[in-house]
Amino acid sequence: MKIKKYSNQPVKETPHNVDVREMYNKESAQAMLIALKPGESLKPHKTPVDVFFFVIEGTPVIHIGEESEICEPDTLVDSPAEIVHYISNSSDTLARILVVKAPRPVSKTKVL
Repeated sequence: MKIKKYSNQPVKETPHNVDVREMYNKESAQAMLIALKPGESLKPHKTPVDVFFFVIEGTPVIHIGEESEICEPDTLVDSPAEIVHYISNSSDTLARILVVKAPRPVSKTKVL
């Protein structure tokens, strides 16, 4: 059994400049745990594969295409490949979101 604890994973350097930690990385899928402080946001971007977001903590706003929704913990949101999306935290508390890309992308995400 392989176990990874969030607090033991290094913060990845990304164009978003927020706390992103790799939790899983196999050819079949990639999972990152994002922690957004109040007022933080990912930059709008497109991924070459399908993505889903699972809200663990807080109430982030998930933006997909022209739609935006405040999401509570224990909510899963699906985002198809090649659709502009991003996550923002307009609340006054931390938001933590598990982001899963399947399969693992072989080309780069396009930050807009």
